[in-house]
Amino acid sequence: MNIGILGTGNLAVTLGSAWTTAGHTLLLSGRNPQHASKAADQIGQTAEAVDPADFAARADVVVVAVPWDGLEGALSLVGAPEGSFDGKTVIDCTNPVNYATGDLIPASGSAAELVARTARGAHVVKALHLFAGASWPFTGPQESAPVVAICGDEASALDRAAVLIRGLGGQTAVVGGLTSARQLEEAAGFVMKIVAAGFNPRLAVPDVDPALLRASQPTDN
Repeated sequence: MNIGILGTGNLAVTLGSAWTTAGHTLLLSGRNPQHASKAADQIGQTAEAVDPADFAARADVVVVAVPWDGLEGALSLVGAPEGSFDGKTVIDCTNPVNYATGDLIPASGSAAELVARTARGAHVVKALHLFAGASWPFTGPQESAPVVAICGDEASALDRAAVLIRGLGGQTAVVGGLTSARQLEEAAGFVMKIVAAGFNPRLAVPDVDPALLRASQPTDN
């Protein structure tokens, strides 16, 4: 699969490196061609820096890994408002959070919904914003793999995102349609606040017995 990553920072490099190991080809693009080339070099021979004008046409799936304040500009750079992502799965990793306070920046809605409004015709999935790039790839036992909460309105796009997350070594939990993205983005702010208070966020949520999880699943009569 040709995975197009819009963004050239640490998250783009880490995700790209893990996906190339899983057999995918990476296309990277952003405002600065030199940064895109450097990121591609860091990932390896199966990664390529691509001109923004060619990016969307060559990507089978798009991953948005840019800062909140550059989100709309990055989408415009690759023609998303004109429909360049029409019909494509677009995975939004944006964290629209004030890193000093942990508060969500948009007064309403979410970064993922902004992507959906801006990228005409795209099938947007919110995913991969809660884990730092250093989390991937996960190579431990599957029962201990990170659970990536995802949401979106298009079943095929959710399925495609799940395939890519499994390629990183993770598991997926679909938590609703794209309107659930704000809740997921607020969760990132919650994690930041727990870390700022000096605690491990893993200890800030209940540890649920797997037996109880199985018992809560619906059964066929």
